[in-house]
Amino acid sequence: MSLALARKYRPKRFADVAVQSHVATTLRNAIVTDHVAHAYLFCGPRGTGKTTLARVLAMALNCENRREDREPCGICASCTRIWAGSASLDVVEIDAASNRGVDDARDLRERAMYAPSGDDHHKVYIIDEAHMLTREAWNALLKILEEPPPRVVFVFATTDPQKIAQAAAPVLSRVQRFDLKRIGPADVRDRLTTVLKAEKIKAEPDALAMLARAADGSMRDALSLTDQVLSLGAGNITAQRVRDALGLVHEDEYLALLDLIADRRAGDVFAAVGRLADFGVDFGLLLSGIADILRAQLAIVLGGTVPDLSEHIRAELDKRKSRFVSGDLLRMLTLLTDLEPHFRRSGQQQLLLETLLVRFALLDRTVNLEDVLKGMGAAPASGSSGSSGGGGARREPVSYDKSPARLPRATLLADHPRVAEPRVAEPRVAEPRVAESSVAVPADSAPPAKPRQPIDINRLAEHWDDLVEIIRASGRNVLASALADATPQAVTASGVVTIAAGSETLAPAIENGAEHVLTALRTLFDGPQRVAVSVAGQAKRGRLTSENVLADRTAMLRKNAPLLDAAIEALDLRLVD
Repeated sequence: MSLALARKYRPKRFADVAVQSHVATTLRNAIVTDHVAHAYLFCGPRGTGKTTLARVLAMALNCENRREDREPCGICASCTRIWAGSASLDVVEIDAASNRGVDDARDLRERAMYAPSGDDHHKVYIIDEAHMLTREAWNALLKILEEPPPRVVFVFATTDPQKIAQAAAPVLSRVQRFDLKRIGPADVRDRLTTVLKAEKIKAEPDALAMLARAADGSMRDALSLTDQVLSLGAGNITAQRVRDALGLVHEDEYLALLDLIADRRAGDVFAAVGRLADFGVDFGLLLSGIADILRAQLAIVLGGTVPDLSEHIRAELDKRKSRFVSGDLLRMLTLLTDLEPHFRRSGQQQLLLETLLVRFALLDRTVNLEDVLKGMGAAPASGSSGSSGGGGARREPVSYDKSPARLPRATLLADHPRVAEPRVAEPRVAEPRVAESSVAVPADSAPPAKPRQPIDINRLAEHWDDLVEIIRASGRNVLASALADATPQAVTASGVVTIAAGSETLAPAIENGAEHVLTALRTLFDGPQRVAVSVAGQAKRGRLTSENVLADRTAMLRKNAPLLDAAIEALDLRLVD
C-alpha cells in the first residue's frame, strides 16, 4: 500500500522544512551548543510543520549516526521509528484531543521520571493539539515543566495558543514559544514541483497555481489535494483535472460575471448563477473566487501587480480595466466582506449571492467631489472669480466667511456632538455687545436687523443653549456653567423670568450675574424685565451639607468636562477638593 504524499515526503531534516527556517535554525543551533530547552511551544496554522519540527527535533536528539551539523541521518532505526510515528522508548507522541484530562497529565508526569534508554539519548514528549488540555491537566504539568528531570524535553503543538493563555497562563513562561508562518503560494508551488518531479509526474503551471491557492497556506493540504487530483486518473496534472477534482469554477465563469457587472445586466445574474448551481458549484468557493477576481481587477486598475494570476486571466483583466473605476470596485469588496460572515451560516446561499451580484450590477458610479461642488456652484475658487467681474450687487457674496465658525450651529453639532458647543460660542461674542449698546440708544434710531420674538417658557427652553453660549462667549464661564446646569422654570406676563438652579451651590452664581443674564435674554427675545432664581427640588433637599456641596460640584464638573466624566466612570474616582 502506497503512502500518501504528505507522509511520504515529510521532511527528515531541519533544512528540508519549508519556510520555517527561523525555527529550524534556532533548534539546530540549540542542539549544537547544548542549549536545548526543556519545553517548547510550536504555534501556527494547520499543515505548517509543527509536528514535523517536533519529530525532527526528537530525531536529532536521539539519532544513532549524528552528523557534525547535528542534522539527523534519517535512516537509522531510531530516526525511522520517530519519523514514521511508530513506538519508541524515548519518544512519546500524544494526541491531547483524546488524552486531555488530569489523569492523563498525571500519567505523563510519572512516565517522565524514568531516564532515557541511553546515556546520549533524550526523552521527548510531543503533545499535539495542546490547547485541548483542561485547566486541571495543565496544573498537573506545571511543576514538572518548571523543574523537569534531566534529558527530558516537552514539545507542545497547537493551532490556538490563546486557549492555552486563557486556561493556563503560567505555562507560557515555562516554555520557549515559536510561531510558525503560513506557507505562501510560491513556496507551495516549489515544493509541489519537487515532489511531482520525484514522482515523475508532469504538471501545468496553472494547475500548480490552483493547488497552491486552494491549500490556503498549508503544505499538508497542498499535498493531500495533489493526491486527490492524481486519484482522478493517470497522466499529467492539468488545470482542467484540478478543477474537476476540487470542484473549482473555471476562470472564464468569473470573467462572465465580471462582464455582467460592467454592462449592468442585472437581469442576467439569475440565469448565470442558476447555471452554475446546476453544475453543483460550491457557493462558498464561488464567493471567494469573486472576491479574488475583484481584488485582482482593483489592483490592475490602480496600476499594481497581483501575483499568482495566470497569464490568461491577467490579460483579460487588463482589457477590462477601463470599464471599472477603483471606487466602484472598492465598494463591491466592502459589500462582499460585510456579507461573508452571514453567508457561511445561511441556508439561502444562492439567494444571497444573486442579491449581491444584482447590487454590484446596479451600483451607482462614484463621482468626483469637485465636480459635485462645481455643479452646485459652491466651489470657492470659481465663486470668487465670478463675483470679481460683476457689479456692486455681486460683490457682497465674496466677503462671505466659510470658516467653521460661520457654519450653522446645527451642522457643527451634528459633526462634533461632544465638543462643538464651546467652539460655536466664539462667533457670537459680538452679539451680546451689540445688544448692550442698543439698550442706551432709542429703539427707532437702531432697529434690530431681525425682529425678536416675544418671550415665553417654550421659546426660552428651546433657545436655552443659545443663552448659555452667549454668556460663555462674553467671558463669564462660571455663570455659563451654572446656567448649563439650570433650567427655565417660568415666565410671567410682566416679563419676570424664573430660573431653577441645579443646586444650592450654583444659585448664588446666577443671582450675582442676573444683570448679564437679562442682557443676554434681551438679545434673543422681547419682553424680559427681571431675572429671579430658585433652586430645583429645594423642598426635598433639606439641610445643606458638605456632602451635598461636594456631590453638586462633582456633577457640574462631570457635565462640563466629558473627559473627566469618562475618567471618573472608568477609574471610580472621588472628588476630594
